[in-house]
Amino acid sequence: MTEQSVEQEVALAMTGASGAQYGLRLIDCLLGAGRRVHLMVSKPAQIVIGTETEVKLPARAGEMARFFAERNEVPVERIRVYGRDEWTAPVASGSGAPGAMVVCPCTTGTLANIAVGSSRTLIERAADVALKERRKLILVPRETPLSEVHLENMLRLSRMGALILPANPGFYHRPDSIDGLVDFVVARILDQLGVEQGLVPRWGRSEP
Repeated sequence: MTEQSVEQEVALAMTGASGAQYGLRLIDCLLGAGRRVHLMVSKPAQIVIGTETEVKLPARAGEMARFFAERNEVPVERIRVYGRDEWTAPVASGSGAPGAMVVCPCTTGTLANIAVGSSRTLIERAADVALKERRKLILVPRETPLSEVHLENMLRLSRMGALILPANPGFYHRPDSIDGLVDFVVARILDQLGVEQGLVPRWGRSEP
């Protein structure tokens, strides 16, 4: 695997926080932009997806990959889905991990486990790899209000090099739907990943 190909790959983890729409939209945008996605979906995330959206996500990794490939009309090879304890996955090692990782949405529990390096699940291990390899790690918490514990964990991770990007949509683009609010946050994530996006106009400009 060449360095260039690694930089075109993104690890995406969805955990059980509210805001499943952000993660699902991000998958679609990354695949639409030609990126290869390494996807990890926790069991609580699957429950939240079923609760907050109309998406009927298959439980098996292979079927889930086909679901997203067909949904976005891309080759199934463009997305790989891994189980909770699939320690042979490329994301579990610095020698095979992609160039960036996003946890969206990110529970405060996942945030805490990443902050202390517990690596009990593949999601936590993949984030640990991103930190130790000095690769971009974007955490998208969706929680309010924030306790002192949450804030301290965010500060700790920020000092380690992680980017904390709360799911706080703006309104200057005058959204007229929930999709518009979701797109605002997803656009900010894509900006941080260096992925061209046409979801939301930039401040002071009429076009994205």
